Amino acid sequence: MESHEVLKEAFDSPNTSPKEIASELGISLSLVYKWAQPNTDTGSGSRNPLDRIAALMALTRDSGICEWLCQQSGGYYVRNPKSACQEGYEVVPATHTIVQQFAGLLDVVSRAAQDNNITPDESAEIRVVWDRLKAYCEGFVRCCEEGDFEQIQKDLSES
Repeated sequence: MESHEVLKEAFDSPNTSPKEIASELGISLSLVYKWAQPNTDTGSGSRNPLDRIAALMALTRDSGICEWLCQQSGGYYVRNPKSACQEGYEVVPATHTIVQQFAGLLDVVSRAAQDNNITPDESAEIRVVWDRLKAYCEGFVRCCEEGDFEQIQKDLSES
C-alpha cells in the first residue's frame, strides 16, 4: 500500500476528519487532502509525512525512529528477517523449529512465573525470546509465501 493510500484510509475513518487534522496541525485543509493523493509530476498530491519519515529513516539508517512510532501507537517494532527464499524448501524441519521456538518461550515464561513473581531480569529474558520468536515466525510466513524454508534455518543460526 502506498503512503497516500494509508493516509486516505485514515482520513476516511470515523475517528477524525481532515478538517480536524488540519486544525490540530495548523496547516491548510487542502494540504491534508493533497497528502491523500499520489505525489505526481502534474502537481497533484504533496510529499506527505509518511514519505518524509521513510526518507528520514533511510537517511539515518536508524530503526529508533520506527521503534518510537510503534511505542507511541501502543506497539512494539520487530524487524522482518531478510528474505532470500529460493526453491528447494523443507517444510517439516521448518515447522519443527517453529514449534521448538514456541516451547522455548513457554519454558521461559513458566520458569519466571514459578514463584508467582516476574522480576525485571526475567521480563527482559521473556522479551528477548518473544522478539526472536516473532521475527522467526515472520520469516516462516514469508518463506511459506515464497516457498523456501532452508533460508529460515540459515537466519535462525545467525541470530
